[in-house]
Amino acid sequence: MPSLEAKIGQMLVVGFDDLTPPDYILEWLAAERIGGVILFARNVASPAQVADLVRACREAAPRPILVAIDQEGGAISRLRSSEGFTESPGAMALGAADSETLAEQVSAGLAAELAALGINWNLAPVVDITHNIHNASVGVRSLGRDIHRVSALAAAEVRGFQGAGVAATAKHFPGVGNTPVDTHEALAVISDDPDYLYQYDLVPFRAAVAAGVAAVMVNHVRFDGLDAQYPATLSPRVIGDLLRRDIGFTGVACTDCMEMKAITNHYGAGESAVLAALAGEDIIFFSHTRAYQAEAHAALLAAAQAGRLPLARVDEAVSRIQTLLARFPASLPELTAIRHPDRLALMQQAARAGLVLLKSDPGVFPLKPDARIGVVEFASYLESGVVERGGLTGFVARLAGQLPQAECVSLRSVDTDAAGLERARQLAAACDVLVLATRSAHIIPEQLTMARDLMARARQVVLVCLRNPYDAAVLPGAAAVLCACGDGEPSLQAGVEALLGHFTPAAKLPVPLERLV
Repeated sequence: MPSLEAKIGQMLVVGFDDLTPPDYILEWLAAERIGGVILFARNVASPAQVADLVRACREAAPRPILVAIDQEGGAISRLRSSEGFTESPGAMALGAADSETLAEQVSAGLAAELAALGINWNLAPVVDITHNIHNASVGVRSLGRDIHRVSALAAAEVRGFQGAGVAATAKHFPGVGNTPVDTHEALAVISDDPDYLYQYDLVPFRAAVAAGVAAVMVNHVRFDGLDAQYPATLSPRVIGDLLRRDIGFTGVACTDCMEMKAITNHYGAGESAVLAALAGEDIIFFSHTRAYQAEAHAALLAAAQAGRLPLARVDEAVSRIQTLLARFPASLPELTAIRHPDRLALMQQAARAGLVLLKSDPGVFPLKPDARIGVVEFASYLESGVVERGGLTGFVARLAGQLPQAECVSLRSVDTDAAGLERARQLAAACDVLVLATRSAHIIPEQLTMARDLMARARQVVLVCLRNPYDAAVLPGAAAVLCACGDGEPSLQAGVEALLGHFTPAAKLPVPLERLV
């Protein structure tokens, strides 16, 4: 029988820096002060390294533990091709492809690589409905706007992940898409009548629960119509009444990271952990800071010993966690499964199926080999170092490899150096066709200003919206518009193939562009 300290420990999953687990993490695992770890890109260098890291954590613990990761596909992928893993198109691309079979296969492919590393819990899929186009934290992570299609595709993703032996997580309950506020930065408050939740946002969560999803992640938004005091993470009304009673979910309820400013701006680590447990959260994430992690365990233990946190609530959480662990035991590492050729081909097929051609002038699209072509890409933040070194980032590098005559420039979305911007301006004015690749310019004022300036200088423009398709509405006038609905490796490659005429995109946007802009 585990001690009270060990039971409390099972309710905490924590993150850490570095490519190997630090001594304190191994000590905490051995002492059962934590129930598992969450991995981020900072913990990833190669398949063998990740497998060794996971193995070290598991061997340190006297009982089975959870190893969690955010491998949604697309924009939020902790395991990238640059480190030797398989990437997939993201949720909005799957929404555009609108194939439940493909969504299930892609998710199963991602889960197969997680299982091959010993990871048994994926914090995906995102089942938030796209409401507000200015919500920076959702965007292409959403499957779309139509509740019925989002529901069907989300259920397919759950089947894919869990059929391959990895627990899935429907997030972010009860829906974070109807606010422009990013809860990483501040508390979001929604004061609308909660009826819209029942009509829209809760529908995909019901579908995920019906599909047997192992876990549901609760968001940090405060829904005044449900609970005007606490954000959903800390709200018994949201978790106990809405998720448990109304939705009928019996699996693991977990928090989003408790170090987001939506929580830390209002609560200390210890008090927020206790409030989360009292609200009905079974697992509480502290993803970054050792001091917060230690404070949370101490506060939970003290609350349980003092009777503030009922022992029955602790036992309830532990029972659900043990059920999840029994349902999804860790696999032994099998690195030969990583980047299997069949899986790579599947991801490329899915990316092509999710590519949307909004507009096409046959005189410009596909690109003509005899035209003078200029290419400007606003780089992902992951590639800012490449831009600083004067190199070419992912999309333009791929296109330049196929069109060696093209002149290419990579820019940062903000704080671009004057010399780089001037090169882009000169290129835009001199070329016959400017291929302009944007990333969410509609919510990045600096990028939007630069993109408009470049388009005004160009004779003809092919606009490639690598992330949110809403850029197409704020950057009118292009001769052709291509929406990748995400900028993972397969989507970038599919975009290049479409520009070169290797195939004609046939998908439709899963969001009503005109209505939302």
